[in-house]
Amino acid sequence: MPLARAEILWVDDEIDLLRPHIIFLEERGYNITPVPNAEDAIMLIKERHFDLMLLDEMLNGMDGLTALSEIKEIDPALPVIMVTKSEEESLMEDAIGQKIDDYLTKPVNPSQILISLKRTLESKKIEGERLARDYVSKFNQISTQLMNPMTWQDWIDIHIKLSEWELELDQHSGIGLRQTLLDQRRECNIEFAKFIEQNYKEWLHGSEAPVLSVDIARHSIFPLLDSATRTVFIVMDNLRLDQWLAIEPLLYPHFNISKSYYYSILPTATPYSRNAIFSGLFPGEIEEKYSEIWARDIDDTSRNRYERQLLDLQLERNGYRLKPDPRYIKILDLSEARSVEKHIASYSRLPLLSIVINFVDFLAHSRSDSEILKEIVPDEPAYRSLTRSWFEHSHIFKIMKELSRLGNTVILTSDHGSIRSKRGAKVIGDRETSTNLRYKFGRSLKCDAKYALQIKKPEEYRLPFCSINTNYLIAKEDYYFVYPTDYHHYLNYYRDSFQHGGVSLEEMILPIIKMVPK
Repeated sequence: MPLARAEILWVDDEIDLLRPHIIFLEERGYNITPVPNAEDAIMLIKERHFDLMLLDEMLNGMDGLTALSEIKEIDPALPVIMVTKSEEESLMEDAIGQKIDDYLTKPVNPSQILISLKRTLESKKIEGERLARDYVSKFNQISTQLMNPMTWQDWIDIHIKLSEWELELDQHSGIGLRQTLLDQRRECNIEFAKFIEQNYKEWLHGSEAPVLSVDIARHSIFPLLDSATRTVFIVMDNLRLDQWLAIEPLLYPHFNISKSYYYSILPTATPYSRNAIFSGLFPGEIEEKYSEIWARDIDDTSRNRYERQLLDLQLERNGYRLKPDPRYIKILDLSEARSVEKHIASYSRLPLLSIVINFVDFLAHSRSDSEILKEIVPDEPAYRSLTRSWFEHSHIFKIMKELSRLGNTVILTSDHGSIRSKRGAKVIGDRETSTNLRYKFGRSLKCDAKYALQIKKPEEYRLPFCSINTNYLIAKEDYYFVYPTDYHHYLNYYRDSFQHGGVSLEEMILPIIKMVPK
């Protein structure tokens, strides 16, 4: 039964015969105002508010479709359920084209009308109540699960559940579960950091490891090349799982989509994780094999200049000599995106096209310095919403639709995610220490072990030495590093910013999307 009695306007030229139906609905909490013609209905709508209108299509005088057009001009938001004796498809299309909310064919019984009213007026509330019940159950399941030994697959499953719940709550923000979910994700990240600290190093040396950044080409690209499938490999820098879930439905009309998941290597930052994807090597191996690429005097922001070369070397090591030669494109701005869209037909004929897209990463970093972006993106739901809006209207979406039409299979992934950093952790290091907020490398780094994974022997984590006595700090949970100098200034400046490089579900567990054209 509705919480408040909804006001229903019922327009039918045989309204007197519908008295039993009206009594039935009024007994279930609806106020029904019966009207025998469209002219009287229009007059009433001008004078008072109704929550919904039941409208007969075949009325004496003005017919239902003509009336519907006028009514929508007066009150565009008024939900309308059309009732008609006709089953003609063209009539149904005309009614749907004028944005009716439901369509019933006479004779209708009271239960049919009741279901239609509930579906139109109360579906959001009913879905919200169901969501609240389901979430309490799932919340308890996850809390119990955290008390038992976990595997890397368990953590993937939990991250998927949390991300899906976040998108559900975006649609039902009024049910009051947002903070509960945020608290549970924080609890999960505390336990996840402990899990990574205990297991990550063993993964790097072959102990029951999940798919890692270095495995993506072997896992997802090489099998397609083996079957001579024209493949487009897209890396969307800094795209989180929840952001992917927000844009995924836009691609349903164009692709059959399947998902698997992988763990980003540490640090979850572009110079490490993305180079690992394109090279198939850990950063320490890149430094050892290709010292000119990981030169010690190059800053972190310049280390991704050789992704095309690293991919070519990976293909060569694995015996792939593709003809025509594969192509690598990095989209950093609008003009580059337009250029790729313009030439995508010719690119689609290549055996392998690789595209790196930097928009999401640009958005995350720009938010820290822009008051306008902070206003537009105050939290994670807004971050997801803006990502979807960008994608829906982007040249990237147009490129992907065209790839579907041209018959290319698309593999899309991200090099790492990001986390909304809420808490500062004091770190001490010398002037040569790196400037990153979620990871640092240098000599004699110090930070409380509660806040950071401390790596004193980089070779054990397959990381570059950089110099003698280099060690790394990787932030846990939602912490970010701040130096003692001007501590409170920088603590406040970077609080609530989206950062990456650390240990969290959002940064480490990422989707690998396979999209086969429909």
